[in-house]
Amino acid sequence: MESTVLCTEVVPGGATWSHVLKRGTALRITDMEGGANVAAYFLNFELPAERFNLPDTLKAQHTARLTRGHVLYSDMGRILCSITEDTVGWHDPLAGISNAALVEKKYGKLSYQEARNQWHQNARDALLVELGKYGLGSRDLHATVNFFSKVTVDTEGNLQYCANNSPAGSYVELRAEMNVLVLLNNCPHPLEPGNLYAPKPVNLSISRVPAPRTDDPCRMLCRENTRGFLLTEFYFL
Repeated sequence: MESTVLCTEVVPGGATWSHVLKRGTALRITDMEGGANVAAYFLNFELPAERFNLPDTLKAQHTARLTRGHVLYSDMGRILCSITEDTVGWHDPLAGISNAALVEKKYGKLSYQEARNQWHQNARDALLVELGKYGLGSRDLHATVNFFSKVTVDTEGNLQYCANNSPAGSYVELRAEMNVLVLLNNCPHPLEPGNLYAPKPVNLSISRVPAPRTDDPCRMLCRENTRGFLLTEFYFL
């Protein structure tokens, strides 16, 4: 896909980032060191009551993982973003995000006053702070996606974290189909083993990209996606 890079930025481990990704642009997230985890959440910036709907995203596309060709649905049946590039092959939509109690139990409590930028953050509180910048709060935060992480389900229904899913240099690219408020946090995955708090940095780049064609792979993945693109295009008429 031809594109024009508009900006790049490095997000340190444990940090939170947000941006209104405009329709006609794409966000590439790159795992710089390997083993990153990026919790992501999406809303329609023009109508924040329209939010990412994880259950519809999975059932419409008959999947329990996300990769190239999949789209991210809103709760109004429209498409917020499409996954147009992916070198990882499996991104976790099942395990959710860390909270303060989980992080303290697993890694111990370490405040900003004690450790400055090395303090032990958690994804839920960080995303709520970021939502607050846009006049939103806890009622607006629903299920998220964990990019670069892989979680499987065993025969007993238990979630199993798969280590080494994302080598250094791996990336995923999201094309905005609406003007999307994107929130990212790269605290450790809630199921990551061990007790060393070592979140990994990621590189972000935003590019201008062509509009999807009628034979776009994301559009043609299934009938539900074709209908989702039509609903999204009607929204912008």
